[in-house]
Amino acid sequence: MALTEETIEDKIEVVGEHKMVHVRTVIIISRDGVEVSRKFHRHVVAPDSDTSGESPEVQAICAAAHTQAVKDAYAEYLAAQEIA
Repeated sequence: MALTEETIEDKIEVVGEHKMVHVRTVIIISRDGVEVSRKFHRHVVAPDSDTSGESPEVQAICAAAHTQAVKDAYAEYLAAQEIA
């Protein structure tokens, strides 16, 4: 009985005004090639996030979506939230 674990980023979406990148990762546990468990994890990459720990695909999407204009608008949004 061989157990294997596979981790896949199965969904990457750019969402909202500030182009938040939503990443869904699935961990699949299989026994002798038959899936026995599936677990999902999600995280969000904001325009001001460090993407160095992300996969190359997520880094490329962030580079395209998080333009300087988006980063500036997000910084202004965060600054306005601190004032309120």
